[in-house]
Amino acid sequence: MTETKKISRRELIKQGGLILSALALPFPLTTFLKFNEMTDNKNFDVIIVGGSYAGLSAAMSLGRALRNVLVIDSGLPCNRQTPHSHNFITQDGEKPGVIAEKAKKQVLQYDTVKFLTDLAVNGKKTDKGFEISTQSGQLFSAKKLVFATGLKDIMLNIDGFSECWGISVLHCPYCHGYEVKNQKTGIFANGYGAFHLARLIRNWTKDLTIFTNGKSELTAEQTDEIKRHNISIVEKEITSLKHKDGVVEEIIFADNSTFELKAIYSRPPFEQHCKIPELLGCELTEQGLVKIDALQKTTVDNIFACGDNTNPLRSVPYAVSAGSIAGVAINNAMTEEEFLEK
Repeated sequence: MTETKKISRRELIKQGGLILSALALPFPLTTFLKFNEMTDNKNFDVIIVGGSYAGLSAAMSLGRALRNVLVIDSGLPCNRQTPHSHNFITQDGEKPGVIAEKAKKQVLQYDTVKFLTDLAVNGKKTDKGFEISTQSGQLFSAKKLVFATGLKDIMLNIDGFSECWGISVLHCPYCHGYEVKNQKTGIFANGYGAFHLARLIRNWTKDLTIFTNGKSELTAEQTDEIKRHNISIVEKEITSLKHKDGVVEEIIFADNSTFELKAIYSRPPFEQHCKIPELLGCELTEQGLVKIDALQKTTVDNIFACGDNTNPLRSVPYAVSAGSIAGVAINNAMTEEEFLEK
């Protein structure tokens, strides 16, 4: 018979504490894999520029396919001011940053995926694929690239606009319309854009006013249709938004008159957040989006793109879906290439 070794009360408490500590960790310690410039290889199967929803989704597909992946992200997502994310099943009402952090932790469970907090500033083609250089002076190479870099919104020249952006100045009724339904709402737009938004937003509220910030560019037919639905058109020049912590209270016009309201829809102009795809020869659409096919391929071989930089929908669930498609498409392409190698 084997003799049972007695354990002291102190040792029992110590071991029990270690077990409980291990159980309390949300992921194994080995899963928090950040790029280490001193020890890690700088050659990858795929480099993903942009580590938000689309980029992390692509990284997950590739990590599960055992691909060596580097995700480079500057840490400044376009929705960083938005308090809550909606219309994303299982995550409805969650804070965007919480969703992104949870996604990052799950992706980094796959030990072939590395994450680098840095800004990609340049890229070039090589005989073996591509090289990406970063703001900190590091250089990485990969066979294929994914750009999930999003768009940069150009804020209107109205005091308070940027402070309210994503909080009470909204771009998408599907993302935020339910939370401001039936409230006194404005539309900052002109011409066809105002007409389109008026028809769309009317589904969420009938208390609606269009602010053209100057002379209206709506056609006579559009104007008649808008007014037929009791939607007002205000052509005064806007100087500022009065707000409290990004929650709009009223519009202030150049003539010092004001207009109280609770929410505003606006779709300001945008530009690509990252210029590297263009530098590498990727075509843009007339809207200024990266041109892709159904599998997220750009017009340059071995370069893919996904998320807001490719589609005007600009929603979290779309970005996640597009990233997953890109990851699968890249792995499928690599498996075909490798199968044909002698």
